[in-house]
Amino acid sequence: MGRWIFWLVLLMIGGAAVSVWRGWLEVPPQWNPWAPLDVKAAPNWLTGYKLMRLRSDPELCAQALSSSDLRVTRQSDSRDAKCPLIGALRVQGGEAALSSSFLASCPLAVAYAMFEHHTLQPAAQSVYGQKVTRLDHLGSFACRNVYNRESGALSRHASADALDIAGFRLADGRNISVLKDWPKQNQHAQFLRQVRDGACEVFSVVLSPDYNAAHRNHFHVDVGRWSVCR
Repeated sequence: MGRWIFWLVLLMIGGAAVSVWRGWLEVPPQWNPWAPLDVKAAPNWLTGYKLMRLRSDPELCAQALSSSDLRVTRQSDSRDAKCPLIGALRVQGGEAALSSSFLASCPLAVAYAMFEHHTLQPAAQSVYGQKVTRLDHLGSFACRNVYNRESGALSRHASADALDIAGFRLADGRNISVLKDWPKQNQHAQFLRQVRDGACEVFSVVLSPDYNAAHRNHFHVDVGRWSVCR
């Protein structure tokens, strides 16, 4: 009897999924796995799946990005043999200014917009009662192997899928540095850990100073196919 109930429930779930996919059953977009991602909508258990879909669907990714406040310009495609860049964007800023613009794949740009809206600014309001007005970074695109090794796998930076975040400036002018403030036991360290933990909700990989010495001065965030939060 239990087996029949299991298969009946499974059949009902499958039928409901097909109905949503075909459009026969209407559900709110945030609960529809096939609806475009809305960057400003509160993340839920479907957000990771929707972000994953963007990697193989440029049109869907562009639609998701249009729901954000991120300012971007499309870059000319590069057919470099080692590190081709197709559909890359130059991110010029969003809710916070940037220490400089950076190159990003569309999935990285969407993840960054979600990080800024749902993690960075709420953490700043929670800890300091004010906004982050500038994000300092060490760069995104770099045609190189992991850890600049002479051989081995290409870094996610080689496809503009990664960004190295070094620090933040608050509305009152205070600066927060991953290098200087992560080791401390103070308000800045608390903020940085909130930011690191929240980043893990939208980026595939987040590497902080807890990971190794190579990341002592920045958070590495990327949208690759691996999943690591350290």
